[in-house]
Amino acid sequence: MKHPTSHRQRGITLIESLVAIVVAALGILGILGVQMRTLTDTSTSLRRAQAIRLIEDLGERMRTNPSALANLNAYVANFAASPSVGSCASGCNLTQQAAYDLAVWKKAVGDTLPAGKVSIFVPPAESGLAAGQGRQLGVMIAWRENERYEPNPVAAIAYKQNIDATMVHDSSGNLISGGGTTTGTDICPADHTCHLQYIPVSSRCAPYAPGSAATMYVCPGA
Repeated sequence: MKHPTSHRQRGITLIESLVAIVVAALGILGILGVQMRTLTDTSTSLRRAQAIRLIEDLGERMRTNPSALANLNAYVANFAASPSVGSCASGCNLTQQAAYDLAVWKKAVGDTLPAGKVSIFVPPAESGLAAGQGRQLGVMIAWRENERYEPNPVAAIAYKQNIDATMVHDSSGNLISGGGTTTGTDICPADHTCHLQYIPVSSRCAPYAPGSAATMYVCPGA
């Protein structure tokens, strides 16, 4: 009695193993992509928190200057300005103190943030006020960081605007620049991430002009 000949199938186990390896590799690549995106977002949040602390430090420096309002223009500096750090060891007047604080603070921005730079400007709403009448400054800190690569130029611009704190929504919901009055220096530079914040300028000695007399400075408690 003859038995039917059976043919063994070979290679099935190998094919299944290869499919499993490919599926596992795709899953691992997906997890790595999520992790890299999370690390990038965390880095952006960390840099932005550092920028906020730096702006708070500038605000504290201005509060210790008794006549910060009178020397408001001494704090104005664009991205390209890099004042040299002098010395106030032997004493400084109020204008020199403002210049010294600005130079020290700008250096701190560059030392804290990667390729960090800053622009300090008078807000557009107060640009036409007379000297001593302004009450706030705009501070825009820019830094470089590793961001995701987007080959589509339109999507790249949209992504940049969505993480750019210098962009604000107008009444129609469109994104517009919220920077200063000089387009070349007061908007977020290309290839940078920025943080924009307005700080009030307080002064212990407020300017006072009685009629046509010269401007005087009234210090509380003096």
